[in-house]
Amino acid sequence: MQHLPQLPDNPEDFKIRRIEEKDNKAIAHIIRTTLEEFGANHPGTVYYDDSTDALFQMFSQTPGAVYYVAEYKNQLVGGGGIFPTQALPPETCELVKMYLLKEARGLGLGKLLIQKALDFAKAAGYKAVYLETMPELKQALSTYAKFGFEYLDHPLGNSGHFGCELWMLKKIDSELKNKQQ
Repeated sequence: MQHLPQLPDNPEDFKIRRIEEKDNKAIAHIIRTTLEEFGANHPGTVYYDDSTDALFQMFSQTPGAVYYVAEYKNQLVGGGGIFPTQALPPETCELVKMYLLKEARGLGLGKLLIQKALDFAKAAGYKAVYLETMPELKQALSTYAKFGFEYLDHPLGNSGHFGCELWMLKKIDSELKNKQQ
């Protein structure tokens, strides 16, 4: 990875776009580096998923899926997306692979990525968005809660991520914009 340029304070200065094939290596590195940073690089997580190295292919070949990357001066700093995970309830998708480099956190960029993903989910006709996460990712947990995600007492669907111990769900209503941003 190249050295990251000084990042701006304004999240609007970042470019958020759909993933391209050229992004596979960089976003896989961001995901794995972030999980290592938080000590969450254990079996049953995306850390060990083969698909983490081919996100462009996975998302571009799946109807009802999208993956967005955030970049600054042509360098990726994070990403996140929506995926119709197997065996989820009807009209439910999953918010997946939401990761930002350490330098890109705390700028509001995660909120922009989540909102873009939720907007896609609503436009695609989903009525609920599910996510799986880990207690090690405390900052993300509070962000999800601010977006209206509520904790569940059991997993939904069949993501294969038995290493994720926390599950959350958000109902999508007609007023999707987060009032607390």
